[in-house]
Amino acid sequence: MTHAASGALFGLSPLLVSLTIFVLTYAVIVTEKINRSVVALLGAGLMIFAGVLNQAEAFHGIDLNTISLLTGMMVIVAITQKSGVFQYVAVKAAKVVKADPWGLLVMLSVVTAVFSALLDNVTTVLLIAPVTLLITDALRISPYPYLFSVIFASNIGGTATLIGDPPNIMIGSAAKLTFNDFLFNLAPVAALVMALTMIPIYLIWGRKLSASAEDRALVMAFNERESITDARLLKQALFVIALVIAGFVLAHSLGQEPGTIAMFGAALLLLLRVYDQQAEEQSHLIHRTFGEVEWITIFFFVGLFVVVAGIEKAGALEFMAHKIVEWTGGDFTVTAYVILWVSAVLSAVVDNIPFVATMIPVIQSMGSTFTPQQIDTLWWSLALGACLGGNGTLVGASANLVVAGFAERAGQPIRFLPFMLMAFPLMLGSIVISSVYLWLRYL
Repeated sequence: MTHAASGALFGLSPLLVSLTIFVLTYAVIVTEKINRSVVALLGAGLMIFAGVLNQAEAFHGIDLNTISLLTGMMVIVAITQKSGVFQYVAVKAAKVVKADPWGLLVMLSVVTAVFSALLDNVTTVLLIAPVTLLITDALRISPYPYLFSVIFASNIGGTATLIGDPPNIMIGSAAKLTFNDFLFNLAPVAALVMALTMIPIYLIWGRKLSASAEDRALVMAFNERESITDARLLKQALFVIALVIAGFVLAHSLGQEPGTIAMFGAALLLLLRVYDQQAEEQSHLIHRTFGEVEWITIFFFVGLFVVVAGIEKAGALEFMAHKIVEWTGGDFTVTAYVILWVSAVLSAVVDNIPFVATMIPVIQSMGSTFTPQQIDTLWWSLALGACLGGNGTLVGASANLVVAGFAERAGQPIRFLPFMLMAFPLMLGSIVISSVYLWLRYL
């Protein structure tokens, strides 16, 4: 069972050493006392210094497709947002519903879900949350129901595609699943969950939302065209985004990985942004763009991949896979539901990224028990559980914490317990819908 070299620290069992490092890393990440990227990188270093992995094995454990895809999309979005297109869409959405408070909540939720599917949910809430606060302030209504709905919509929309949520990027890369696979298998249930989640939100807040005619007139007076600060950049960005999405859809037939497509798109957009500038101005623009990439998230992934590679090499994940199959008696349906529900509950309690990084090799280890088609269904169970489970608490997904940060700065803090009391039951409802969907479609 133990695959690691016997030369672990002080001749101790590599399994024991790797699990100790893994648990400690995880525990410190959950406390949020030290930045998670620092903790993950320290954990990665300890895996190497303790002799569980050597440097080559550690580098081999880093999924560069995931890293490339995230970095490329972050660069594309950092440049695109300079055009003002995201603010334009939000103001336009408010005007389409005549600044009606409930209509506005629905529109912002739909816009968030769609952008989360096409860009990624963390990036989307970075762009949508400030505009939401601006419009609710103008209407003089509480932003809380809107921010709550934006959090839910970002995680539900992110579930629908390969690039929408970091767990999907990781699953797609590990399982060699394409953009189309995610779209075909997860977009239908994501759309259904989104529609059904709006019903309890309406019953909780929708009926009570109201704004004065004067305040609605003020929002209707916003000129969305003034949001577009650089029309040329907007055309360039939309051209590159269209190319990149087409690349994702055709990736399988092109024989290319999504990471390559995203990085090439980022390089192309950088070229269009700087080609007619002086050398000094080019350096300034590129420095500024790279400065807006979420490096904390990128390095968190790098460290995490190495930590998980350590426990995988020591045989812990293969052991865990055998135990799950043992507990479920090798029953495929029970296994699929165990993965869905355990993923949802644990992803609500801890960030879904480290959980998915741990589960990927566990499912891969089940290849000897189930058919390739059945393994694909287990990937959909994991994706649904991890992405939708992220809605359960404030720490369940990175997007939630980004929105909470904006709310706090605006003097409208989202508190952990009140959010959880409302969000956790709604999240469980989405998992019930997913359970029915899995049963009808695959089981």
